[in-house]
Amino acid sequence: MLPLTDQVIRSAFVNATRKELSELTIPDLAEVAWANLDYLGWRDPKFAKRAWIVVPVGDEVIGVVLKQADADPRRRAQCAWCQDVTLPNDVVLYGARRAGHGGRNGNTLGTLVCESFQCSKNVRMLPPSAYLGFDREAARQERIGLLRERSAAFAASVAAE
Repeated sequence: MLPLTDQVIRSAFVNATRKELSELTIPDLAEVAWANLDYLGWRDPKFAKRAWIVVPVGDEVIGVVLKQADADPRRRAQCAWCQDVTLPNDVVLYGARRAGHGGRNGNTLGTLVCESFQCSKNVRMLPPSAYLGFDREAARQERIGLLRERSAAFAASVAAE
């Protein structure tokens, strides 16, 4: 992922209200390892159930405000984006208000995602060898590509009016 500035991130959100944008706390961008990210995601430090993602979609970036759904913490699920079956972290259901008129009417989309957005790290781990001659590096590259496609498709769906 290409490095983003504070201004680019703030202007990328398609489903945020003015109030949400005024409350937006962007993480320290100097600390971000951009080369190892497929999307930027973080939990809101002020609001426990709010999260933010910024996803490259084609030549632009789309920002989406997410709200964590209430769910049974004992249930296990698979992340819809990285689809890692050996997750070292929890997966939660996030909902996002659609952009524009649909969002104002209460239309939302949901997805199961790693709670603290570790998908980029998960897909970069070498998968176990499935059979003799299995190309682990090719499998890793395919997982990275699929993560980019899935996260971009979700962001584009939220942005579509």
